[in-house]
Amino acid sequence: MKIKKITAIVLAIIMILSLAACDGVEETEKNSGNAEASQSNTEELQTSDGSVSEPEDSKILVAYFSATNNTEGVAQKLADGLGADIYEITPEQPYTEEDLDYNNPESRSSVEMDAPDSRPAISGSVGNMEQYDVVLIGYPIWWGEAPRIMSTFIESYDFSGKTLAAFCTSASSGFGNSDSALRSSASGATWLDGQRFSAGASAEDVMEWADGLGIN
Repeated sequence: MKIKKITAIVLAIIMILSLAACDGVEETEKNSGNAEASQSNTEELQTSDGSVSEPEDSKILVAYFSATNNTEGVAQKLADGLGADIYEITPEQPYTEEDLDYNNPESRSSVEMDAPDSRPAISGSVGNMEQYDVVLIGYPIWWGEAPRIMSTFIESYDFSGKTLAAFCTSASSGFGNSDSALRSSASGATWLDGQRFSAGASAEDVMEWADGLGIN
């Protein structure tokens, strides 16, 4: 009789220990699952440079074409001032000094600008354009217009629902309607007023325009 009681007690103890062990395993698995979910959510918020951004943050891209590096300086000041990403629109066939001879009607740039349908090829692309809410587009003024390669860029992406604004550099020409072809190619975007800058524009001048757009 005593043996039966002892056996019953031992079995009860074993059962209690087994239940406790199961609870511990379940809790560990639950915590592990939560950790994995948290890690997964963080990974989804990582940008291409490895940083983490909140989903409600407005992402800004400064995309520019700069044949003689004048537009590049303005683009860099914008990106620095806004904390924006920057992307250089690089032609598949780089422009030479002869290509940019505006006085030669047979030069590459002259021939391209004389043909509205010309679309010079671009080397590379923005692989994650969908993450940007605002895109600032920079270029030099060629014959009062944006270079044809800018139309190549605009037509390569879907800008629907995004906010766009153009900026240009020139020695004397004003901004004018230089972005008209770009606007018509991205009619699904909200376009803000563009701005012309000199090659040596200060960071203060550049940011005065950017701040006035109300994008940051």
